[in-house]
Amino acid sequence: GNCFPCPQEGCPMMGHYADRFPAKLKMVNQKYFLNTAADPPFATWRQKVFIKLSGVKKMSGDINLVFHDTAGNTKEYEIASGALSQDEVYTKYLDVEIDPKNTEKIEFLWNKAIFTLLWARLGAETVNITHGEDGHR
Repeated sequence: GNCFPCPQEGCPMMGHYADRFPAKLKMVNQKYFLNTAADPPFATWRQKVFIKLSGVKKMSGDINLVFHDTAGNTKEYEIASGALSQDEVYTKYLDVEIDPKNTEKIEFLWNKAIFTLLWARLGAETVNITHGEDGHR
């Protein structure tokens, strides 16, 4: 997360468009990292997820986010698992395989542990997602 979000001039690009970032080309012995998806076209978008829970004070389970795009594709990502508390803020960096420009909705899922009381409820008070490319939410 130290390089998140990208600088104001945008995320440096490799290959054909690398010349758009002349300042980066002047440096020597740089390390480059590339996050890829498992499926074609292999692109991912770095996003920072911030979730504040509401409901029961403490319980066990897991919280996931499901990203839906305009073409009907979905990708699910685990945000936290185990002991959950409404007093805690959950922050995670995700490499999402759905382009933020094509994201139609983001679904919050809470799966409680089997031994959790039936009446217990947990929800999201706040879900905030920041995209790495342009800093927009």
